[in-house]
This record gives sequence, structure tokens and C-alpha cells, in this order.
Amino acid sequence: MQQFPRLDAKSSDPVTESPNAKDVAFMDEDGLQLLLHRTWNIVESFAVSFCALNFVGGVRAIFFLGLAAGGPAAVWSSYIITVVLMCITAAVLAEICSVFPLSGSIYIWAAQSAGPKYGRFFGFLVAWWSCTAWMTFVANNSQAAASYLVSILVVYDVEFPGGIDTSNVKWRAVIWAFSEMLFIMGIVLNYLPTKWYSRVFQFAIGLIMLDFVLCLTWLPIGVSRTYGFRSAKEVFRGTANGTGAPPVWNWMLSFVFTVGTLVGFDASGHIAEETKNASIIAPRGLFSSVVASGVLGFAATLLFLFCVPDSDTLLTLHAPQPFVQIYTLALGRRGAIFMSLLASVGLILTTSMVVVAGSRLLLAVARDGALPGSKWIGQVTHDGQPRNAVTVMFIFGAAILCTILPSQVAFASLVSAGGVLNIAAYALIASLRLIFTPNSFLSTRFKLGIFRKPFYVATAIFNTFVLAVMLSPLVFPVSKENFNFSCVILGATSIFAALSWWFMPDAQWLRKDRLGQMYNAAENSNLQITSRTS
Repeated sequence: MQQFPRLDAKSSDPVTESPNAKDVAFMDEDGLQLLLHRTWNIVESFAVSFCALNFVGGVRAIFFLGLAAGGPAAVWSSYIITVVLMCITAAVLAEICSVFPLSGSIYIWAAQSAGPKYGRFFGFLVAWWSCTAWMTFVANNSQAAASYLVSILVVYDVEFPGGIDTSNVKWRAVIWAFSEMLFIMGIVLNYLPTKWYSRVFQFAIGLIMLDFVLCLTWLPIGVSRTYGFRSAKEVFRGTANGTGAPPVWNWMLSFVFTVGTLVGFDASGHIAEETKNASIIAPRGLFSSVVASGVLGFAATLLFLFCVPDSDTLLTLHAPQPFVQIYTLALGRRGAIFMSLLASVGLILTTSMVVVAGSRLLLAVARDGALPGSKWIGQVTHDGQPRNAVTVMFIFGAAILCTILPSQVAFASLVSAGGVLNIAAYALIASLRLIFTPNSFLSTRFKLGIFRKPFYVATAIFNTFVLAVMLSPLVFPVSKENFNFSCVILGATSIFAALSWWFMPDAQWLRKDRLGQMYNAAENSNLQITSRTS
């Protein structure tokens, strides 16, 4: 391990030649040191967000929450609204991503969106939110992958001591062991050489699409030969209230499902320093991943609405991942095992992509010495890989998974906050752009034109609304068993962020002079554009 040498924009190294020279020069102007390799392109930029979202795995993970909240009619209609407005959200983030294509991008975007006066505070706030979110994502994905494997025991009617129930500590121990094992598999992939990992990106896209294609073809064939499809009337007009909430709010809770499948697309920004021509490629990768995931996720949602059994049958499904039993009913045991293994491998790859994004976020935070052990975390290999940051992701992710052992409720509460914190960051960045910097950063190469301010408004309103829904009780009446701790976690991380901002010296992290230098560099580019067009 060593500190990767600083690369100069005039270097003869082919990695820093045009079109990369502009991105390296940008970092030089901002007083930043390029530590990472810069060899990835549009495929990797798209893949890291597309695979982190894993549209088909995401839909299956919380599909039944959507059915309980409003029923089929709420699920598909809310999904259409979500796809449109999350694409607008992605466009807003892509715009500023083009101006500041840096590792750990999202807290830099927040800081710059607030302007020089308030930037440091909001940078701290979003850094805490984002770091916490990506730590929980890896644990959540690993546990989701394990749920497919342990559900196979239900398919074969295996008798487990104490029963297959989360109230059984022995059963929780099994889930924990499988989760940790699959998490290690996802982590190991991140220690591969840079060139090899590019193939992991490509393989992950192919595997997720294979999963979707089989669901699109094999599953309907199986359903038609067994229990049959749901009617169009039931899919498009059917309602339900499995949350106990008032009717209107029960419908609103369907957005927890729809938005939950499209959170985390900022991953493309986190690998921007490793992306060639990042000011163009990174925002394109970010935006295109949301469009693709949204459209395909909607198709998967409609597919599953037609293919799941009737409500009475669904109530009898008791596996940790009910889709394993649905596959059994439609495809038989062997088909269910194959689809379960495919889904589990897909989620392992998703975990690996999340680690890629999260480790770059940690590296960025450590770059200025904000973390204990920052010098060690900030080290990279000779080929520009932040393997120490990957190790830190493993330590924290494994620790979060350990909360499964004392209480499944505690674990679920922790990981549920990941999406909440990211949605809060999306809402905040759009609000800051609208209030403090509505006419700044016109040098972006992802231009929104006349739609810029309307997009800020739409993004701020929609994500604030979704945040309120995600913080509300998910089941009524509220009890200690079903209490939604997301509000507690959001509040706690915000307090820690405020305390860090107050007590951490300006010279130690997110220095005002450096933020000002970055802001002025972007504004100077704006002036050049204005002078050329006037």
C-alpha cells in the first residue's frame, strides 16, 4: 500500500491524457490530489448504479409491502409517478455531478449547492447521512441474499429446532451466518485488480438481466400451467389495506415500495475520479441508470402483479423470502432453487457494487483527515484501489449484521434508515440549489436548460413528501414491535453531524477555503460561458 502519486494534467501517462486532462486539471485547481486510477468508462459508470439498484431484486425485496399498502392499484400507479419524478431527481444530481465529478460526490454537491457561507455545515450533514446509508446498504443486501437460500429449507419442509421464525434465536443465528458468508463473497470481489473488476461490472449487468428475462418468460409459462394469472381488473383496480393506516395514508405508504427500488443511483458520482472524461460520463451513467432501472422495474412490478397467487394463497406463504415459495408453486422445486440461487448471486454482486461506491465515499472523507485512522484508510494500492477503505466497509457491515442475533427488529430498523437518509440528501440538495445557488454552475455539461428551476422544485417537493412517508409508521396501531426507528436514526445522524461541524476545526475537514476555491472555479467557468454567449 502507498499513497498514489499525484497526477498532473500535463503528464504523459495515457490515463491522464485528453479527455482526462480537464478532469485532472479541475482537481488541481481545487487543491485535491488524484489518488485513484482513472480507467473506467460509461459501462462501469452505468453499471455501478444500475447494479446497486438491482431493479428486479429490489422489486422482489419489498413487493409485499407495496401490496399491503394500497394494493395492486396503488403499486402500479405510484410506480409511474415515482419513475418520472426520480428521473427528474437524477437529472438534478447529474447536473451538479458534471461540475464536481469527485469521489464522495454527494456531500460535495450539498456543500456547493449551499454556497460558500453555509456549505461546510450542509457538507457535514450529508456526509454523515450518506456514510451511514451506504454502510447499511451492504448489510441489507447481504441479508436479502441470505433470505433466498434459507427459504429453500421451507420449500423442502425441513423441520428446524424452535421453528422457522425470527422470534427463534437459533433461526436468527442461521440467517446471520448465511448473511455474513455472502457478505464476505461480495467484499472479496472488491480486492480484484482494476481490469478484472471491469468484467465484474459487465457480468453483473448480464446476470441481473438474465434474472429479469427468466421472470419475464419462464415464470409466466409456469403460472399459466399451474395456479393461473390474476385478472386485469384485480391488477389495475384492486385495493388492499394491510397496514391498518387510514385509507389515504395507506395508499401513500405504497411510495415506500416504489421509491425504495430506486434509491442509491448516486453511486456513479462516487466513482467519478476513476471515470474517464468524468464530467460527461459520470452524469450520463447516473441518469441513464435511473431511467433503465425505473422502466424495467415498472415492467417487473406489473409482471409480478399478474403472476403472484391470490390473496388467500399469499397469506399461507411463510418463508423469509415469499418469492421462493411462489417460484415453487409455478416452476417446481428445481426451478425455485435455480431462481433463488440466481437472485442470491445477483444480490452478492449488488453488495459488491455498493461496497465500490461506499468505499470511495469513505476515502473522500478520509482524504482530509476527518476519520480516526484517516492516513491508513486513505492509502491506495499501486494501481489506485482503496482496499483499506473496502476493509473498513467490511468491518462496519459485518458489525451491523451482528444485530440480527439479538433482535431482527433492531436489524430491520437499522437498515431501513438507509433509503431514508439518501432521500433526505436528494431533497436537501435540490432545496439548496433552489434557494442559494439557482443560477450557479452553468458550466455543467449536463444541462437542464429552461427546466432547471422547475426540476429543483419538483425534486425538493417529491423527495420531501417521500421522506415524510418513509418516516411515518408503516403499520398501525404503532407498538414497540413495529415502531419505525428511521426517524430516530435520521435525527441521531443529524445531531452527530451538527456536533462534528461545531467541534471539528475548519482546517481538519471540509475547509472553507477549499470549498470556496471549488465554488469560485465553477463560477469562473460560468463567467466565461456568459461572456461567450453575450
